[in-house]
Amino acid sequence: MGLLTLLLFLSADNLMGQVIPKGPHGAAPEAYQMEVLKSVQTEEEASGQIPPGISPKYWNFNIPKENEMSPERIALGKKLYFEPRLSIDGTVSCATCHDITRGFGDALPVSEGVDKPTAQGAVKQFGTRNAPTVMNITLLHSMFWDGRSPGIEHQAMQPIINPIEMGMPEQEKTILAKIKDDPEYQKMFKAAYGREINYKDIGNAIAAFERTLIFMDNPFFRYLQGDEDAISEDAKAGWILFNREGRCSSCHQISPSNPLGTDNKFHNIGISAYHGNFDELVKKAKKALAEGISEAKLDELALSTDMGELGRFLITGNESDMAAFRTPMILNAGITGPYMHDGSVATLWDVVDHYNKGGVPNLYLDGGIEPLDLTEEEVGQIVAFLFSLTDVRFADYNDRIMEQQKKLAAKNRPDRNEEVASRKVLLFENFKAGKTMKGTEK
Repeated sequence: MGLLTLLLFLSADNLMGQVIPKGPHGAAPEAYQMEVLKSVQTEEEASGQIPPGISPKYWNFNIPKENEMSPERIALGKKLYFEPRLSIDGTVSCATCHDITRGFGDALPVSEGVDKPTAQGAVKQFGTRNAPTVMNITLLHSMFWDGRSPGIEHQAMQPIINPIEMGMPEQEKTILAKIKDDPEYQKMFKAAYGREINYKDIGNAIAAFERTLIFMDNPFFRYLQGDEDAISEDAKAGWILFNREGRCSSCHQISPSNPLGTDNKFHNIGISAYHGNFDELVKKAKKALAEGISEAKLDELALSTDMGELGRFLITGNESDMAAFRTPMILNAGITGPYMHDGSVATLWDVVDHYNKGGVPNLYLDGGIEPLDLTEEEVGQIVAFLFSLTDVRFADYNDRIMEQQKKLAAKNRPDRNEEVASRKVLLFENFKAGKTMKGTEK
């Protein structure tokens, strides 16, 4: 099985007659994904060795001492990552929403979790957030769009108890009952951690496995290392625009100490301004928080209610965090759409358009966002640069998606709003709190 099996995006289910099978909720079956993973990882990468080009000191800084890498922990984590028995109905695993054949995401606007039983039969459930890729996440400073998790060990345990994602009750005994009688798991937990099966080590092991998912060998980095032919002339021009007129590097810095293209901070870029009245959402959130909630309840509010549109504010209660979401990394952005915290932006052309017109004005819009007055050619050049950030192992997949996005952007691209982008119209003059600004309708 070669890399061609990775060529899946939205409705693209086959290539040259090879059909990618689908399991529950549209993801490729776990066993199939495991085979695909073998084709994109070297033995050294799969064993958790420090990736080339990353400082050992920097790499080890991101690994808790109680969860240092070992072959036994990685093997256990890999098995758990693909384990649907950890969901209430046995249909959802980590790999359902972080499907290896879909850029380690799910290619959906928001993720589909376990079905909800009703008197009329099972009903599909969807959360409110887009599933970020798990590639390179060990180098991030916090997890989830709102940063409510400090690291991947902690993050890995939360979807299991979320009522929409995997749906398990918030009791360790109930969760462990799913696998505690499995002799293979009993042996693997002992070998990995010297302990019986427990919930915390489920998170530890999944994190150990996810640390092996490093995909940073992209054409742009090869260009920086002196290969002039690694990227196109448009991508080279896009890199200059990215750092200058596009102002992208204000939040998506790429540097020797930060190769992912994120400032690891939280910003209101206006996406939530398309949704409900902030004032009412704030009142609801303050009431809920005042009553006292568990981590699981906070997770539920973020993923299952309209209060999730408050972003980081729901975690900190600070008005400066209102509707602010974590800056996503831009490595592999080409193959990890759709975009934004709610998956509401279909193509990278639309992403650049959003910033070109200065986001969506609202009382809490990040002060660094303003109209850019980029031309159509310049928008395309920035997009070309962004597609050059995809790991070379997904080159064919990346090219296919770029063509799909280009066609979609040509046919179904929202109004670029030239007057706003060129600052001929200053929208703050018509601003009314709680209402969408004229000229920014979705």
